[in-house]
Amino acid sequence: MNTEKSYFTTMIFGCQMNASDSERLAGQVRQLGYIYTDNLEQADLILISTCCVRESAEQKTYGRIGDLKRLKQVKPHLIIVVTGCMVQKNRADMLKRVPHVDLLLGTHNLHQLSTYISEIKAKGKPAKPIVAVWEQADEQVSETPVMRRGNVSAWVPIMYGCNNFCTYCIVPYVRGRERSRPPADITKEIADLMKEGFKEVTLLGQNVNSYGKDLVPSRTFADLLTTIDQLPGIERIRYMTSHPRDVSDAMITAVRDGDHICEHFHLPIQSGSNEILKKMNRGYTVEMYRELITKIRSYLPHASFTTDIIVGFPGEKEENFQETLNLVQEVRFDAAYTFLYSQRSGTPAAAMDEQIPQAVKKHRLLRLTEVQTQIGLEINQQLEGTIVSVLVEGTSKTTPGIMMGRTRTHKIVLWPGEIGDVGKLINVKIETAQTWQLKGVKVEG
Repeated sequence: MNTEKSYFTTMIFGCQMNASDSERLAGQVRQLGYIYTDNLEQADLILISTCCVRESAEQKTYGRIGDLKRLKQVKPHLIIVVTGCMVQKNRADMLKRVPHVDLLLGTHNLHQLSTYISEIKAKGKPAKPIVAVWEQADEQVSETPVMRRGNVSAWVPIMYGCNNFCTYCIVPYVRGRERSRPPADITKEIADLMKEGFKEVTLLGQNVNSYGKDLVPSRTFADLLTTIDQLPGIERIRYMTSHPRDVSDAMITAVRDGDHICEHFHLPIQSGSNEILKKMNRGYTVEMYRELITKIRSYLPHASFTTDIIVGFPGEKEENFQETLNLVQEVRFDAAYTFLYSQRSGTPAAAMDEQIPQAVKKHRLLRLTEVQTQIGLEINQQLEGTIVSVLVEGTSKTTPGIMMGRTRTHKIVLWPGEIGDVGKLINVKIETAQTWQLKGVKVEG
């Protein structure tokens, strides 16, 4: 058996789909006989899965890859593979800037990793990087080996690509058009996970609400949710990300009527200004978004809501930003993931006039954060004294003896507990609420 060890990392600035891809890459490596190690110096194979949503992320990645040149000089047999969106977008530039890499693998043919590694081992190290980048997905791969990072919750991609072409986003250009996995492949993967003891799955797609439109016969995301909800052994079903424009009544009903579908809606608004939403090509108005939130709350009064907001999009005037603040105060999100707009070359927004000065963007972000922080705290304080059901995910990363888990509404909960509870559903009485987490004690029954 091959006893070489591989070091595999997913860049922290990658999205959840990037993390899921990384698990499938790691599965191929393990199938070749490599053993995982977290010791970089010990590795004989290093895989770097990249993101190119922001140019700052690219520069960090180039720095990370550049640091490996020293290690390769010490270990000439070391194989370095770089994959992901950055490769898909910048393959020519990467050939020049990181010539010590052995393989550049694009987003559409990640399933070929094991083939290329075997080729490199059989034929020897290439004189220059092998560039394996498909322009589009020529085939839908039903199964690839997966090395999961945990044993309680699992990522399960249900579709790839995106058709929306928001003006600030590079994803459709590097991930391609939407392609749905067949329902049978998805349900088989989840059924296998349940047999292995997993309790929760998160369904992944750039826009899960578009699932199934390209299948023959067509399917809907609501159909898929209902089917998965009936699989034996499953405790919780999450999904991301939802595009507000495509949330259907059937999907909301599926969440309401399902036994295991979590009542948490992540609905990126991006801006509270119709003028800015139009420039972003988001395909909905503030009025439509407000109506959607009202509808969901009528179906599920206790649902939680999180969102994404971009501050400082080109042309955003003070009155546009104030509209965003007003919407945040009106909707009262449980949490908001806020970002400064960053020019991304290759997207229409990067070439727009009226780019906002960095100082203005930072000041607006601070104001937005202050408003949302207070709202999140007030919502969480309503849970003090209540008992919530928590799926135990593991130990706290910062505090010994403290366990961590989440409610169905995606609230992070911490309490003194035992490692033996991992994977179980327990009850926790909330004693203290903070903006981003809840603290309490385990209660029986």
